[in-house]
Amino acid sequence: MFFSEIRRRETHMKVEIDTAALADAAAWTSRVIDARPSNPILAGVRLEAVDGTLQFSAFNYEISARHHIEAGVDEPGSVLVLGKLLADITKSLRSEKTYMSTTDSTLTISAGKSTFTLQLMPDTEYPDLPVVPAALGQVDAPTFVQAVNQASVAVSREENRPVLTGVRMQFRGDKVVLTSTDRFRLARATFTWSPVNPDVDTTTLVRGSLLKDVARSLDEHQNIRLDFDADNPTLLGFENAGRVSTSQLIDGEFPAVDRLFADEYPIQAVVNKQDLLDAITRVALVAERNAPIRMVFSGQEVALSAGSADEAQANETLDIDMDGDDITVAFNPSYLKEGLSAIAEPFVRIKMTTPVKPVEFNGQQEADSDESMDYRYLLVPMRFNS
Repeated sequence: MFFSEIRRRETHMKVEIDTAALADAAAWTSRVIDARPSNPILAGVRLEAVDGTLQFSAFNYEISARHHIEAGVDEPGSVLVLGKLLADITKSLRSEKTYMSTTDSTLTISAGKSTFTLQLMPDTEYPDLPVVPAALGQVDAPTFVQAVNQASVAVSREENRPVLTGVRMQFRGDKVVLTSTDRFRLARATFTWSPVNPDVDTTTLVRGSLLKDVARSLDEHQNIRLDFDADNPTLLGFENAGRVSTSQLIDGEFPAVDRLFADEYPIQAVVNKQDLLDAITRVALVAERNAPIRMVFSGQEVALSAGSADEAQANETLDIDMDGDDITVAFNPSYLKEGLSAIAEPFVRIKMTTPVKPVEFNGQQEADSDESMDYRYLLVPMRFNS
């Protein structure tokens, strides 16, 4: 671990750092600070100069962030300053090098002809950051980012049902499965990774917004390491490019959703994903808020329509490759577009059983290839007037 024990005493500090690295570290660390912290002390970022590094840490009781950069340390020390202000100041600096020094009550930041003085916050009042759990395994960052973005599609915004605001992460051997649901749809992403223990079998539930925040801030040129302690299952840790985050886990039982996937889908259609997305966008222009878009699958075509006879109407037909009986289904156009947009492949396979049972969407590379099961999007059809 790169981070030394945090000292509970005010010391003078004097360092020289690369300005760009400083701005990047300040921005990344301070991103976890809430706009209106529950406790004013949580508006701070701790800076600690020690052993040739400048270390950054911040905490909001749900997520913690730790970072470090190389620094010329003339005098080691630890201080606490307003994090968002530090990020704004360092982002504005134009000189290649920045110098930071402290007195008993202030931090002075100098770069070129610019000088800023910040008041120090009471370091002794800042809470201890959580201990980072042991390593669970690692994967390349782009794979992780794609899976998080796909699995986050169905995260609920209902704060009164916390388990639905989370993404369930199942770690089983060399596979990781991420699942979310808001009761109207279900998103599941699966990827292969390198576990520390090849027999690992554990499950966590992480708030979707925090998981997306971690994914957004990754250095995609380096692997991400996940940390978890099954004996103390309250935190999930993320390490990437010298940056370390922890996220508080949701305490609750995720719904039993596996049974929602059908064993067989007798009706299946393959269509170009972008053509379908474009058609939905156009047809949905006449759909009133929360009104469904209808899809009539017949022969080798799908006819999309929205609107009503006494209002505006829209119709569009696309060519498809279809197997099975004719069927008509209707969907919330926003939910439909969000799920389709998360598919990485150029074609989509639409798998149906009846007009009212959940429909599964999968991507596939070619019009005539098998579908990929790495991403599965399940959407419950809407009732519609025929």
